[in-house]
Amino acid sequence: MDIQNEQTAPDETMASIVAAVELGRSGQRAQAREALTALWDQIGEAGDAFHRCTLAHYLADLQDTTEAELGWDERALAAVSDLTDERAQQYHHSFQVHNFLPSLHLNLADDHRRLGNNTRAREHLALAERFVGRLPDDPYGEVIRAGIRNAAEALGPVRE
Repeated sequence: MDIQNEQTAPDETMASIVAAVELGRSGQRAQAREALTALWDQIGEAGDAFHRCTLAHYLADLQDTTEAELGWDERALAAVSDLTDERAQQYHHSFQVHNFLPSLHLNLADDHRRLGNNTRAREHLALAERFVGRLPDDPYGEVIRAGIRNAAEALGPVRE
């Protein structure tokens, strides 16, 4: 999910999320994590699904442990189930919920692989593969497709 695109309507919460993500990308991971965690506390577990999904997706990458990363990736996937295309398109006209699913499942597959739970990793990788066909043939789609190939390679062949 590229949150840098031109947005359809102003959204102060998304502006704060984007600013925190950029802070993290500049190397200030702890400050970015603190900013996103504070935003999560404001939004709450029942808050806007687009905000929850986006925030949890990016906050996962700022965690110090794989266990913590998994927790945030699970929150992102849970939030997407409450998200509609109409809500996502309020932020950007091209956003479609089904395009978020390959990335979210890929992240969960990688978390589980790093935690040694290859069965769960393969389940999420299969879901990422199932949904990736709907992604456009663009740079974002290729990044996700490459990630799926890399994750499959890292998991290796299925052993019985």
